[in-house]
Amino acid sequence: MTINQLSQTGTNLLQTALAKPYHYRRSGRYYLRLRPQGTAKGFYTLSLRTTDKATAMTISKDIITTLKAYHFDNPEATWEELRERLIDIAESCLTMAHGDSSLVAYEMINDEHHEALREASAKMPLSVNQQRAVSKALEIIEATQDRMKGRAGKLVGIVEGLKAEGCSTSVALPPSLSVLPSEPLTFKALSALYLDEHKEHAGEGTHRNVKSTCKTLAEILGDLDLKTHTREDMKNLRTKLYEGRVAGTVKKILGTLSTVMKWAVNNDYLTKALTEGLMPTKGTESSRKAFSQDQVKALMAHAKTLPVDAWQRWALSLGVIAGTRIEELRQMTKADVKQVAGVWVIDINRNDGKTAKTKNALRVIPLTDGAYGFDLEAFLEFVDKAESRLFTLGTGQFSMLLNGMLRDVLDLKADRTQTFHSLRHSLAGAMKAAEVPVGTAESILGHASGSISYDLYGAGSAVDIGRMAEALKTALPR
Repeated sequence: MTINQLSQTGTNLLQTALAKPYHYRRSGRYYLRLRPQGTAKGFYTLSLRTTDKATAMTISKDIITTLKAYHFDNPEATWEELRERLIDIAESCLTMAHGDSSLVAYEMINDEHHEALREASAKMPLSVNQQRAVSKALEIIEATQDRMKGRAGKLVGIVEGLKAEGCSTSVALPPSLSVLPSEPLTFKALSALYLDEHKEHAGEGTHRNVKSTCKTLAEILGDLDLKTHTREDMKNLRTKLYEGRVAGTVKKILGTLSTVMKWAVNNDYLTKALTEGLMPTKGTESSRKAFSQDQVKALMAHAKTLPVDAWQRWALSLGVIAGTRIEELRQMTKADVKQVAGVWVIDINRNDGKTAKTKNALRVIPLTDGAYGFDLEAFLEFVDKAESRLFTLGTGQFSMLLNGMLRDVLDLKADRTQTFHSLRHSLAGAMKAAEVPVGTAESILGHASGSISYDLYGAGSAVDIGRMAEALKTALPR
């Protein structure tokens, strides 16, 4: 996005109020169209360089915010006003979560943003304060590019420097005012700030789970002012969490606590987060138990008795041979079943409004023909007859019917120690028994340390998918 592009119609959008933006798709890719307020002419269009709707909306919001960010329409803007805006932008760049697709898109957008600001500095009649702001903005963009490569130090330094500058130039309060107590900050209020900032970057299911966990923590912590919290407060919290909960659940809750508190420190809401060392170290095994091989075989035997056009047959089969999460499975579309490097796979993605637990959950999983009797040809016929989504039920009903079928077939207890999710544990156990390398197993399951990209243009995609396919053939009985 260059100044020349912005000025093609004789209108500089950096100095003009914008009408409501318009989004559209062409050949699967999202575009943003902007025009000056009060006219139907003078618009321009910018490619958002992504086919993912959620990523496109986030990038679009950032572009529009950036166009208004530097007070280019206000030559009287003070340095203090500009500095506060720069802090907001830098902190947003520092704390924003990214998926693989948004990393690529933002890197390109930032390059063009950098060029636009340099041209603005050279060609526009900016005030001294505005030129100073542009200079600092260029540093922020350069540091942001480093942060997206895992090097956040420079961006952290810029944020700290801008904030320190404000502290050093502020007027000292009279002694009678400087000792007044600050407003208390409860965990309920703090977690609301955290959730609001991250709601656009987390999957729907993840956001819902974190919100529920934060509610549990807020109820226990009550009116405690986190600005003055002590280590004893945190230890008391842990003790209360153990009342009626297993160690694995406590560990997950404390993990969320630690994440929110560290975010609060990084964003200057708190000066300390005394959460280190709270995690339980014993008895933290998952409360979910893997199915035995006999149980898995019984489930697949049952699946094969179902009609080839029954969704239950294929939902259960994919859970067994691919270890998908139940919501990943429910959202699958016809387009998500495809060939990559000559291997039939299912593609777990965020296309067309789908959600995923984390960015590492975005992956492809090879389909192993014959595994536990899985009939790939029959499955592809089922896919071919589907209109769009393979499974049309809502989240609650889909989960209830699938888990109900598991309980009926295996006569399971109602304590939920064995559910559809246990199939992931079973697949993990099978790969471990077959001595599948940890990295390959994590890529198949979509766990946190996965790092392989399976874009069709990826140089190593054929090798990696072939490795996963061979691993599953080794681990799953045929």
